[in-house]
Amino acid sequence: MKTRILSIIAILIVVVLLFSYGANRPQQNDNVDMDTLRTEAVETYASSLTETLVAVPSASPTLTVVPTFTPPGLTTTVEPTATTNPCYNLLWIEDVTIPDGTQMKAGEVFTKTWLVQNIGGCAWPAGFTFSHVGGDRMRGDAVVLQESIQTGSKRELSVQLVVPPGQTGLIQSSWRMADETGNFFGDTLSVNINVGNSTTPAVTSTP
Repeated sequence: MKTRILSIIAILIVVVLLFSYGANRPQQNDNVDMDTLRTEAVETYASSLTETLVAVPSASPTLTVVPTFTPPGLTTTVEPTATTNPCYNLLWIEDVTIPDGTQMKAGEVFTKTWLVQNIGGCAWPAGFTFSHVGGDRMRGDAVVLQESIQTGSKRELSVQLVVPPGQTGLIQSSWRMADETGNFFGDTLSVNINVGNSTTPAVTSTP
């Protein structure tokens, strides 16, 4: 800007001097010399303007892109939780008849009864079966539920058995409840008897 002002002042001084010089010269040369001088003055002035008004590129702010860091996703394996209360479940409470270790004779007929509770989330509908799953069957037949047993209800389950002949010592028979498709669930219920003169420590049914 300062250079531009100085250029304009210099040009104005030149123009003034030229006009003064022209006023003192003979009339015949006024037209030719003044036209020439004016043309030169205008050209000089235009040239100075061109030089002065050169566009100076303004510095534009530089946008700095800061890369964002995204931590890799953490893959967490969720372990399935154990089902503590499935739809169907049975809890052994106690032996009602024939405690474990009861002394019996070969061929003796007896009825074993267990007290159980439905601790599942669903009722046991009629048609569920209580069946032999291990040990000596002792001629026992599967028991079919004749009525629904609601959640939380307690019921006695009984099977009629026969002490097998020709055997002595500890004889065991195990039974479980099964749904309509034959899938067993809940505690295994067992009967443990002693046959003959042998004595065997009592065995407690384990849920």
